[in-house]
Amino acid sequence: MVSYWQIFLIFAKIGAFTIGGGMAMVPLIQNEIVRRGWLKEEDFPDIIALSQSAPGLLAVNIAIFTGYRLKGTKGSIVATVASVLPSILIILLIAMIFTDYQDNPVIIRIFKGIRPVVVALIAIPMIQMARKSNRHWWSYLISAAVLVLVGVLKVSPIYILIVVIVISFAVAKYMDKIRRGRLK
Repeated sequence: MVSYWQIFLIFAKIGAFTIGGGMAMVPLIQNEIVRRGWLKEEDFPDIIALSQSAPGLLAVNIAIFTGYRLKGTKGSIVATVASVLPSILIILLIAMIFTDYQDNPVIIRIFKGIRPVVVALIAIPMIQMARKSNRHWWSYLISAAVLVLVGVLKVSPIYILIVVIVISFAVAKYMDKIRRGRLK
């Protein structure tokens, strides 16, 4: 059985050692949670989907859902506090120190050097989730189409989700009718 202290320590570690927040935290969260057996590998994409659809920060939502799954409401509170506490403390420390060094060329180069790392940390879990979630040729096609629509054509993801939900519902109804033999 997982203790509140274990939940706190793991999510505090995740909050303290991930740069970029959001999707950059996903690989570390996945590694920590799945390796400990708190969630199954195949359940993790569902947690990501739920976390992205809920309002708020992705990493906090993942902490909420995971903590709740492990220990109910109290577990979600512990995981949430633990995931944001390191960031709050680090930002306070940076705010106190950084104002004196924000125009320092070395500090500017350090932050510019961190940017590609954050991009890679965001890309890796997306590629891994695409490999695991796309099991058919048409799911790869949908992923590529959404990438082009959102990334290149700047279509709002909300419209895409609405269209996909309507199409998925229609296909599910159609397949149900075929299975029942009503459609010839």
